[in-house]
Order: sequence, then structure tokens, then C-alpha cells
Amino acid sequence: MNRFVLNETSYHGAGAIAAIATEAQARGFKKAFVCSDPDLVKFHVTDKVLKVLADGGIAYELYSDIKPNPTIENVQTGVAAFKKSGADCIVAIGGGSSMDTAKAIGIIIANPEHEDVRSLEGAVQTKHPSVPIIAVPTTAGTAAEVTINYVITDVEKNRKFVCVDPHDIPVVAVVDPEMMSTMPKGLTAATGMDALTHAIEGYITKGAWELSDMFHLKAIEIISRSLRGAVAGTAEGREGMALGQYVAGMGFSNVGLGIVHSMAHPLGALYDTPHGVANAIILPTVMEYNAPATGEKYREIARAMGVKGVDDMTQEQYRAAAVDAVRQLSHDVGIPADLKGIVKEEDIDFLAQSAMDDACRPGNPKDPTKADIAALYRSLL
Repeated sequence: MNRFVLNETSYHGAGAIAAIATEAQARGFKKAFVCSDPDLVKFHVTDKVLKVLADGGIAYELYSDIKPNPTIENVQTGVAAFKKSGADCIVAIGGGSSMDTAKAIGIIIANPEHEDVRSLEGAVQTKHPSVPIIAVPTTAGTAAEVTINYVITDVEKNRKFVCVDPHDIPVVAVVDPEMMSTMPKGLTAATGMDALTHAIEGYITKGAWELSDMFHLKAIEIISRSLRGAVAGTAEGREGMALGQYVAGMGFSNVGLGIVHSMAHPLGALYDTPHGVANAIILPTVMEYNAPATGEKYREIARAMGVKGVDDMTQEQYRAAAVDAVRQLSHDVGIPADLKGIVKEEDIDFLAQSAMDDACRPGNPKDPTKADIAALYRSLL
């Protein structure tokens, strides 16, 4: 038996944020606890949603004590702020950091026995659904607005932990490319490659099946044709990435990921490496490692990425073509080719163990050892 969990409702397209007030009113919400990161507040991106709420007669309180890799402390401070606010819903505005923080807050408010935050790691069976969340992404990458996952950083232990819980999925997702128009090129590239990693890892993960394959292959196709344009600032590219990352999220949220994410998470925790950059650097190398366990799937990845003549290629050729296409896209949008200057040799044992302990690792199509993962890190130095 396979389970598939999606938002109750989602809105897509330019101007979609207008639906936020309509949804809040229809659901009887009176006050929103708005989670958004400080930069979005500073550059008035958050204001676009605050105006929609105000014009719709929805009171709100803004919480912006959120770091790029949200911490246990960010969550606990947010829980305390939510309790004082008198809010009955959460509006999360931003990338994965804002939405992950909002999910953790919403779950803990509904399930106070998890207020330590650490007890939410892994696939936890919480008793009650989160406080209702309306999620508004401002980046085209994490797809946190449609996933049942969130990631929190444990600063004391220098690690990130993944939480997987159907109760945390936002009830409404509002995917408006105009909310993503202020993303700088570097962030557009990094989040876009994160989305591609979701699609590729989700397609080859052990839990993949026909329904998830449909989403992942379409996501690879959309992202491959849209990311270069999005980085260049075209409206068509932005719109494509807004959709492509969401479609990828619909898939991987339900079937899991693999060791690209397992290896990227410790880099964010230890070095504060942007998650999308870490994924993009690691992805081609791990694809080569995983290739023997993927059957004919790399042929379809290559095809979705626009490689011509894949039906006339040998298995070895189409596998190489798929990896090359990923490397070329990453290069074209300005992602570094290796982990030089990021990873320190003396940290590799810790990084490898953290990756082995990560919740994404069991979904990898090929079962790695700690030594395998350490060798993969070293190969990228």
C-alpha cells in the first residue's frame, strides 16, 4: 500500500497571494501568526502578504526570529510568541527556513509534549494536526509548502535533523511567482538545483512508484528548461521554476530522498553551507555512485533533461549522459564544482557519520557504508 499526502488547496500563478485573505476568511481565521525571515521583512517582500491580510480584515502578528538554517531556539522562541499572540493560524512567508520554523511551531502548539523539539526527529506519530498553515514560498526550491518534512538545526550537536509528519503539511499553498521575483541570481540557482535534486532523488529512491515517478519526471523536465531562464531573470523562467519545484515536492514528500540530502544536511549544520549549493555540488557524484542500482531510470532522466538520442544509447552511455546533463546545468547557473574551501579533511568522519544517521539515507537506491560516504566527500575535495 502506498500513501500520498498533498495540500487541501493550492493556488498557482501571478497574483495568487490575493487568495490568502479569501481562504483565511472562509476558514474562519481571525488572527494570523506570520513567520517570515528578517531579510524578507527588511526588503518589504513580507509586506505584500501583510497588506493582503490587512485589506481582508485579518489581524496578524509578525515573527521574524528565523535563521537561514532554523534552530531549536528559533522554534522554541516562536512557540512562546505564538502562545502570547492569540493567533489561530500561521502564515509562513519565505523559503524552507520560514516554512520549516512554522511547521515546527504549529506541531508543538498542537502537541505540547514535543516542546523539546528534538523528539520530533524522524517519522514521529504526533497525535494532532498542526495549527493550520497557509504557506507562501518566496524561493523556487524547497517545496516545503507541499511537503510533510521539515529540517531543524541542533546547534549544540552541530547537526541537522529531519522531521517527517503528515500532520505538518500546510492546509493551503500559495505559489505566486511574483513573490519570487526579488531572488538574487545566486539564490535562484541554489534553490533551483535543490528542486532538481528533489526530483532526481525522489525518482530513484527505494520508495518510488508510478504515481511519484509521474511527478518527478515532469518536474525534471520543467526545471531543466526553466532554471537557466530564471537565473537570467526572465518571467517565463521564474514561472516555470515556481511550478517545477512544487511538482517535485508533491512527489518526494511522499516517497523520500537519498544520500545527496544526507550528505548536504551536515554541511549546513557544521559550515552553514546553503542547502541548495551543497545538493548541487554533491548530486552528480552521488548519481554516479547510485547508477548501478537504478535500472533504466537514468535514460528517462536524460530524456527529461533534453538529451537527444537516448534510445540509441547503451546503458553506460545514457547513465553518463544524465550525469553530464546535471553537471552542465549546475555549471551554467554558476554552482561551484567541488567542496574545496567548504569541507575540512578532519571533519569527514563526523560528516560521514551524520550522513549515515540522517533520515534521508535509508531511501537511497544503493545502501552506503560510512566508508562509502566518506569517500564521496573526499572525491569532491
